[in-house]
Amino acid sequence: MATPTIPRNADELAEMLADPKQVKDVVSSPEDLKNFITAYANRAQGEGTDLQRLVDEGVQKGMADFLKENGQDIKRPDMAAKKPDPYAAVDASLQGRGLFNQAAEGSKLDGLYNSTGELFRSIARRNELNAEDAGKLASLKNYSSDIPSDGGYLIPETLRSELLRVSLETSVVRPRARVIPMETLRVPFPAIDSTTNVNSVYGGIVGYWTEESGQLTESQARFSRIVLEARKLTGFAKVPSELMQDSLVSFDAFIGQMFPEALSFFEDTAFLTGDGVGKPLGVLNGNAAISVTRTTSSQIQFADVVGMYARMLPQSLSRAVWLASPSAIPQLAQLAMTRGTDGIASPPLWLSGGQAIDNLPMNILGRPVVITEKVPALGSAGDLSLVDFGFYLIGDRQAMQARQSEERYFETDEIAFRIIERVDGRPWLQSAITPANGGSTLSPIVKLAA
Repeated sequence: MATPTIPRNADELAEMLADPKQVKDVVSSPEDLKNFITAYANRAQGEGTDLQRLVDEGVQKGMADFLKENGQDIKRPDMAAKKPDPYAAVDASLQGRGLFNQAAEGSKLDGLYNSTGELFRSIARRNELNAEDAGKLASLKNYSSDIPSDGGYLIPETLRSELLRVSLETSVVRPRARVIPMETLRVPFPAIDSTTNVNSVYGGIVGYWTEESGQLTESQARFSRIVLEARKLTGFAKVPSELMQDSLVSFDAFIGQMFPEALSFFEDTAFLTGDGVGKPLGVLNGNAAISVTRTTSSQIQFADVVGMYARMLPQSLSRAVWLASPSAIPQLAQLAMTRGTDGIASPPLWLSGGQAIDNLPMNILGRPVVITEKVPALGSAGDLSLVDFGFYLIGDRQAMQARQSEERYFETDEIAFRIIERVDGRPWLQSAITPANGGSTLSPIVKLAA
């Protein structure tokens, strides 16, 4: 093509675009058009600037519109030559909620599969795939060696974050806790070694009022370590082969909805009541948890609720939530204050104007109530608790594997699948804190004793 004169500004560019002969020379091939755009951007705005990038995009769009209006049949350069952004299709809500991590192992594989169901179907039919699809699946197998290998296939990051998004709808702990990305299997995390706020705070920071030119007194805070270790949680399910073969939509719904909800159930159970042996240490079992003695055995009374509220760390009062077993609902719905010495009780705290039970305001003393079967039943320690999950750490390896069981269930015509993730959980605070004015200890984790 004839070498075009590169415009210096928008007016010269407009003049050039008005000349069909010059336009024809410029758009004779996608490569020529790309070179022209680069040269124009460099001359008009300077190489390497943000303005150059904006000009590139604007000029490409303008030329594409011009060609479309004049009936030219040529591919837009941004479609033909620009490498697609693998993260452009990621739902912004996933990134905004801290679920999608562009640095995670699975991000290298984004774009290979449109859904988790499609991925699992490929795994199940791996011996029947054509060369292209077999190559995609092999990529997942190869990258799975970057994490502790269970012989599975690494799930692309977009699909992993989508699975987590679904699980958040049913999770108690994960949406409220501090999630720490884990780049390795074992991650130490700093913790403040604080047991008292008498004379110092945050484990040894002391403040002094000092006269002008007076000598400063040194203080040193004590820090400890919490070690998060990636524990393996495996979700296992047997799927009817007809479901996978006959309906990708139904299969997608099962894999994309039921599997993450099931994983979140077992995560929550461990994050709340786990013993820390081969699994996370639950928030209710940490050393910082305070047990409040109940007034009457196997009952929950208003005095118990007030006693628990009074033991909550003040800075946690605006974030704490109540956790209650379903078996505790009848007693919680009848909580009432008794007036003075005449024994007259106030209306139940959950009732207002005789509203139906399903319209009850689910809060106690202004804090939300979460009803969950993942805490102990009525009468057991922790059947009611008040927790600030900002003091609970979740270590997330941010890599999931999928695999099909090699066992065949011929008698039921089912196919078994596994999803493997690696997570850990630990309370951040290691002990209850004595307040500055003395008295009973305080904590962000308060539970009703057995």
